[in-house]
Amino acid sequence: MTQLSFSEIWYWFLVMAVVSYFIGCFNFALVISRFKHKDVRKMGSGNPGTMNMSRQFGLKIGAITLFCDMFKAGIPVLAGYFIFRGCVFAGTDVLVSDLARYVCGVFVIVGHIYPVTMKFKGGKGIASTLGMYTFALSCEVWWMFFVAFGILLLTLFYIWASEWGSMGSLLGVSLLAAVQGIVFGVRYAGELTNGFVIALFCLLVFDCFLTWFAHRKNIAALLAGEEHRTSVKKLSHKKS
Repeated sequence: MTQLSFSEIWYWFLVMAVVSYFIGCFNFALVISRFKHKDVRKMGSGNPGTMNMSRQFGLKIGAITLFCDMFKAGIPVLAGYFIFRGCVFAGTDVLVSDLARYVCGVFVIVGHIYPVTMKFKGGKGIASTLGMYTFALSCEVWWMFFVAFGILLLTLFYIWASEWGSMGSLLGVSLLAAVQGIVFGVRYAGELTNGFVIALFCLLVFDCFLTWFAHRKNIAALLAGEEHRTSVKKLSHKKS
């Protein structure tokens, strides 16, 4: 393993954070809806994200939006991983790629939710978060892709069965965060007080906070019994 001092590579993290943020600012829902000669921000809930796109244009367009946003977060995650693969922070066993990929992923999500290009009013970050965890878990251990994919299927099943789209999405990303937290907990069991390990867990918690906070109105509506249900069956019959 190559040892790297953070004082020598800190600017890389700054560059990755800034670039990832601006990648996150690119909103696929808005672009796709404009191809339909419409503005998704003026339709339905007004949220430029997968769920509203599915409600307005059907599951096919919703799925395209989902995968575009997943790859939007996944590609920077892969870049962070491969740039620092095989490197550890000097004097520790903490992989630089672990911190780098989550800095990239989380800042994509920040850009997606608070894009400077859309007056800081973007989507809610679920699809991008799903992409971040799917790529982050599987880029190092290939079979973890099936764990992430299984959680995605469970999330879709919950939404199909309960028709609670926002809650199903939040539970899905929270479960993925818990899985990654367990992986890091096992990997760094002897270094849990290390600053870099603490930073890793802080990024996971921060991402959960971002997505739950972005859904605060949905949660309030759900608790009040006023949340709109999402019928997958009805969406499947909706024409694009």
